[in-house]
Amino acid sequence: MTGYAQSSSEHVIGALRGPADFLGTDARRRIDVTIGAVALIAILACAALLVVAVADRPSLLAATTTPHFFPHWMAGPLGGLWPSLTRSTQGLKYLFSGAIVVMYASYLVGLRYVPRLSARWAIAAVVGAHAIMFLAPPLALTDIFNYVNYGRMEIAHHLNPYTTTPILEPHNDPSFALSNWHQLLSPYGPLFTLMTFAVVPLGVAASFWTLKGLLMLASLGTVLLVWRSARLLGRDPVAAIVLVGLNPIVLVWGLGGDHNDSLMMFFVVLGFYLLLRTRSLPGALRRSGDEETAPAAIAAMPTSRAAAWRMGAGATFVIAVAIKASAGILLPVVLASLLRSRREAIQVVLGMLAAAIVVGACSVIAFGPHFPDLATQGRLVTMTSLPNLLGLALGQGGETTALRLLLSGVLVAAVAACSVLAWRRRESLTAAGWASVALLVTLSWVLPWYVLWVLPLAALSSSRRLRTTVLLLGVYFIVAWAPITGTVFNAIGFHPEKTSLGRLHQRYVKELLY
Repeated sequence: MTGYAQSSSEHVIGALRGPADFLGTDARRRIDVTIGAVALIAILACAALLVVAVADRPSLLAATTTPHFFPHWMAGPLGGLWPSLTRSTQGLKYLFSGAIVVMYASYLVGLRYVPRLSARWAIAAVVGAHAIMFLAPPLALTDIFNYVNYGRMEIAHHLNPYTTTPILEPHNDPSFALSNWHQLLSPYGPLFTLMTFAVVPLGVAASFWTLKGLLMLASLGTVLLVWRSARLLGRDPVAAIVLVGLNPIVLVWGLGGDHNDSLMMFFVVLGFYLLLRTRSLPGALRRSGDEETAPAAIAAMPTSRAAAWRMGAGATFVIAVAIKASAGILLPVVLASLLRSRREAIQVVLGMLAAAIVVGACSVIAFGPHFPDLATQGRLVTMTSLPNLLGLALGQGGETTALRLLLSGVLVAAVAACSVLAWRRRESLTAAGWASVALLVTLSWVLPWYVLWVLPLAALSSSRRLRTTVLLLGVYFIVAWAPITGTVFNAIGFHPEKTSLGRLHQRYVKELLY
């Protein structure tokens, strides 16, 4: 009787675990591999569908296009491939929104099952997804022609983009009609703006594809650094690169929109990778097998290779800030993690100072004593940003000046707390990830691809809560920015742009755009 009861209980437990458990370990593994493969194929198929749909004809999803303007060089090689796919504008909204939802659902499934596949599957999917998005025309919410235009202002017209708004440049410049922030002084970092100078002689079309290729390579470089960093930390590199390299929000709105955040994050992750290399050196030397020379090599390491790597890490963090100021939120956290080792901290600071001097000198030579216009951009508000939604919930009609000041204080306190966390743990990845989350949730002008600011840090962090948070942020960005969201808001009577404060925010944006 006892044996029967035990057998019955095992049968019930097996039934609760699912039918796959009755198939044996090998069968379960085959099922897991199949699920992972299907998830990867779904992401790639939906990405290709989106690119083909948007490249077919002018629409609200292809930035800067109009019913009478969509040149072949902008549509890309996939333009006109499936003409009957996008006849209805509303249908295109549903297609785009449905595809991004399917991609994100497949991405969540892939995070669990893709690591059970061969690493080649994940690597091929990441490279394939990047290649597909490289072929895309500029998708919605793009800034790439602003990059091109600010560069042309200086090189072609001798107008400083930090002191002259684009509206004052010759309007017959081929990049003027393609750009949109005509009343905004350049908010982009001096190093990135100098990079845009280099592509001006290529012309607008070639500049577009050159920058697009550069940003794709930067994104792939970030994925490679995440892979190597994960191995140094003893974590699954496949899971790490899937989290970063196959995120649909980054693929569609980030790479598809051709934003410079991927370049900024390449240098951020490079900085963390170099710091991780210094910590992995002693272990590597001890494992070399030469017990007599290893201690001496370890003792000499801080004054040689490790010192150079720490200085290099400091320099790359400054380069990231010189590309886009958002990376500056990480500097105090990184430095706090090193404070218990004065020598390490000094080496990183020296690298930061050296890079700051070089970048600063180049900036002064090119632009004079002028800086990116972050103050003006800091006044912008997106209607679905969390601060604006908080203002609506409080009955204020949106984000007020007082609420913005309060949230700025919250951000400062959060960065301070993350710095203390980094100091206590003597590592900065997790704390830097939470600092980036704090920036995203307190930022007035927040856009979907900004999730990239957290993804690599979450992928390398030991914190499961941080990874869960970044995935939830992804859900929020899709809900807030999917093309069909406006239709849903209309159906439920949610109009944050129609409050008195909302109209004020919208008017301010329009004044800068036109």
